[in-house]
Amino acid sequence: MPNTFTVTTNDVSEKSSPVMLYTQSSMILGEARVVSQIRVSTWLKTSSAPDIVRLYNAKVILTTGASPSRPILFPEIHIPNIDILAMHLLPPTSEPLDYDPSEPNRHMLPISIIFNSFQADGTLWVSTRVDLAKFIELNREAFTSVYDVRITSPIFPALPVIRVPMMICRQAKVIFAGQSSPNPGS
Repeated sequence: MPNTFTVTTNDVSEKSSPVMLYTQSSMILGEARVVSQIRVSTWLKTSSAPDIVRLYNAKVILTTGASPSRPILFPEIHIPNIDILAMHLLPPTSEPLDYDPSEPNRHMLPISIIFNSFQADGTLWVSTRVDLAKFIELNREAFTSVYDVRITSPIFPALPVIRVPMMICRQAKVIFAGQSSPNPGS
């Protein structure tokens, strides 16, 4: 996958960034094209998120069989936004994180998230007054940001570990679990 680059299309400045999307039955790697002012890592959390997400140069890996499928290649693919469980930029591409670490009365809460055939261990940036249950109860965003993430597949242990500074996950479609310490097994 190419690194992030900027292209001009129809007199609108766009950028193309390599991303990985997770659905109930697949991992999809591809290039997301957005207006250059938008952070791709938080794009689906914004009002500019489309109902149908279009990726270019896509590789679809089905994850519902006994082992992941060989990548199926498509020059362009369209995924309903509602079917996306999680998304992150493909390393080494990165963007600034979406929180201020100097903000008072907040801390990183270690968590694990289960979706499809994957487990993501990371942290949530939350108020010091809430625990995981209260965060889930109060949070009304469709997508939740998770930081310092380590993604593994308990079902497909041969898949490599993916480490990313940030991912977003659809809170209503994933399973959250508490941890005693960040990123066990790091």
